[in-house]
Amino acid sequence: MLTITIAILIPFLAAILVPFIYKRVPSRNVGWFVLLVPLALFIVLARFIPAVSSGETYIHTIKWIDSAGINFTTYLDGLSMIFGLLITGVGSLVILYSIYYLSEREALGRFYVYLLMFMGSMLGVIFSDNLMVLYVFWELTSISSFLLIAFWYHRKKSRYGAQKSMLITVSGGVAMLAGFIMLHTLTGSFSVREIISTIGQYTGESLFLLAMLLVLLGAFTKSAQFPFHIWLPDAMEAPTPVSAYLHSATMVKAGIYLVARFTPVFGGEAIWFYTVSCVGIFTLFWGSFNAVRQTDLKALLAYSTISQLGLIMSLFGLGSAALNEGYSADSVIYTQATFAALFHLINHSTFKGALFMVVGIVDHELGTRDIRRLGGLMSFMPVTFTIALIGSFSMAGLPPFNGFLSKEMFFESMLNVRNLDIFAMGTWGTLFPVVAWIASVLTFVYSMIIVFKTFLGQHQPARLDRVPHEAPVGMLIAPSILAVFVIGIFFFPNVIGNYILRPAMAAIYPPFEGAEGLVPYIVAWHGFNYMPLLLTIGVVIVGGGLYLFLRYWRSVYEIAPFSWTLDRLYNGILVQAEKGSSHLTRFYMTGYLRDYLVYIFAFFILAVGGSMFVTGTYLFDLSGDAPITINEYIFVFVMMGAGIAIIFAKSRMTAIILNGVLGYSIAIFFVVFRAPDLALTQIIVETVTTALFLLCFRFLPEWKKEKTAPSTKVINAIIAISVGTIVTILALTVQGNKMFESISVYFEDAYELAGGKNIVNTILGDFRAFDTMLEVVVLFIAGIGVYTLIKLKARKGEKDVEDQ
Repeated sequence: MLTITIAILIPFLAAILVPFIYKRVPSRNVGWFVLLVPLALFIVLARFIPAVSSGETYIHTIKWIDSAGINFTTYLDGLSMIFGLLITGVGSLVILYSIYYLSEREALGRFYVYLLMFMGSMLGVIFSDNLMVLYVFWELTSISSFLLIAFWYHRKKSRYGAQKSMLITVSGGVAMLAGFIMLHTLTGSFSVREIISTIGQYTGESLFLLAMLLVLLGAFTKSAQFPFHIWLPDAMEAPTPVSAYLHSATMVKAGIYLVARFTPVFGGEAIWFYTVSCVGIFTLFWGSFNAVRQTDLKALLAYSTISQLGLIMSLFGLGSAALNEGYSADSVIYTQATFAALFHLINHSTFKGALFMVVGIVDHELGTRDIRRLGGLMSFMPVTFTIALIGSFSMAGLPPFNGFLSKEMFFESMLNVRNLDIFAMGTWGTLFPVVAWIASVLTFVYSMIIVFKTFLGQHQPARLDRVPHEAPVGMLIAPSILAVFVIGIFFFPNVIGNYILRPAMAAIYPPFEGAEGLVPYIVAWHGFNYMPLLLTIGVVIVGGGLYLFLRYWRSVYEIAPFSWTLDRLYNGILVQAEKGSSHLTRFYMTGYLRDYLVYIFAFFILAVGGSMFVTGTYLFDLSGDAPITINEYIFVFVMMGAGIAIIFAKSRMTAIILNGVLGYSIAIFFVVFRAPDLALTQIIVETVTTALFLLCFRFLPEWKKEKTAPSTKVINAIIAISVGTIVTILALTVQGNKMFESISVYFEDAYELAGGKNIVNTILGDFRAFDTMLEVVVLFIAGIGVYTLIKLKARKGEKDVEDQ
């Protein structure tokens, strides 16, 4: 459907307009213009809810590289609908929040351009049906998030965080691309829908498993799963609106989306089940464990996001087990895990978005996020406290907030794992509910830290640089709306279940579509004997005790193994990689032209001469050669004489003239072989070159014989003789070479394909058009880089703001 295609492009078009609007209106008002974009897109997507909930899907294709199966195909179903609503809905609130959060002194035009680029890229990821198009948008999210995280680029930590996120997520993206290509190799299609419909006949292929692991690698790096989670806390250097957007609704959820979208492809496989669920459950524990030790509120929220993403990922892993044996009463029970994952996905976006905005308000009004300096803010910031209370208690899984509902479903799904025997879980299945419960206890602890350490307790005015006060009304609107959703979803969860989650479940379980029990009825109260409720009560009791005695057991984080962090490993690898590349570069970049020529000719000798020696397919066959006339012999000997004489020339003038003899002799050969255009070109080039040499060399000092070491002379002689010999052999074996097919076949139908009668023009204009375009893009980027360096150069006397 064209509407969805346009919806992807609108943020990019708006991003182009922002710089022009930014110059003509007060900077703060730019935000109101930008706000219209996600708001309009949210309304457009919301209009599709009734149709999508009734089972409708929409697809639209714009031809791109049709011969290669790469087309701009958009697809709207229940799964992409959820993410589309989150991206545009939360995006609207984030932009509204940013209007009041960011100062007019900031580069607001640049900020909103990046934000719109990111929004369009995310929409492209979730609505793309073609794998190659999905990959392009996937990497665009990495680039645009890099720009957003490095928005305050004068800060060293911002640049570090942006580089770290880009290195990790792009590396995963490249792995994912390899997985996509393997899927295409298996199925012959880049369409996700077609792959889902035909993948059953390829599950036994060797590439299937490798493709699965590579796709998972891309998903894990993007959604910050262990051990790739280390980029997320450093991404906190971005402005708070960016953090709220990236963490609650967009970038990190892209990995979740990928796993959900490819569950119909790989789900039901034991490796998929174990990898997704085990990585997810460990990430849940590790994130919650590290969140408790943080003293910076944003860092705490970053680790809590890692933990919550692990929770959702583990549920998707468990839910994939249902696809192993097809639809049955026994298998449907495992689909509840996927339902819980989707439900918690929405709930997490609401309470985490609100919490990030709350932390931003505290930082904005007090100038610090350090928990050790905060406390007693409730009386100064009652509205902010209320929002923080709602968001934190929802994250802790307490009623009457939406997190309670999805947390109970999470516990129930984990308990069901114990009964799972299709993958021979056995007693190992018991570990899942145990780890889930421990992680939930830690989640309760850090949720209480946010509320009680920040807003209750002793106020510490001596440790604050500013007098506490409530935030402006405009800054409170967006988190207040999210807080209302947190409570509203608790009381009306089945509205979301029926209209939003039901079509998404149908997209993840195509074989189960319409099956009874696929979408459960959500209730808040199951009775006192309900096991998940008992687990929740246990979480509150144990978590409350751990929070009260936190200072007594916090020292557990000082134990040696916990100080051996993955961050240190990452930094160590980065340092060693820089040192290694620096040494390698210094080794071969000597600054001497002779050395570079040696590299080139040595490679030529090894590649061409080596292939001659190994394959033995270069055969001499002179029977088809044309007879050589006496005139041609004469010219050959003239050229040989000129070439040898250059070596012994004692002045530049002599060398230039001898070089000219070589060039003009080649031109005469072109005439003899009836190629007048080449002869004319050669004569012009030779004339111009000779004239330039004469003009330039006039200003150079006298030509003196260089004192060259004997070893250098020997190397030069070996290379010269070897290259000359190989080229001569190549020329003599042209007619007898049977190693490769002639590439001329490729150009035989050049006129029909490209419409050009001149083969050279056709090659340059059509067959190499893509190559030429990329070369132009490279030059364009280099030009922008040069312009930026000149434009952003600090003025004389201006303070250096780097490395703050």
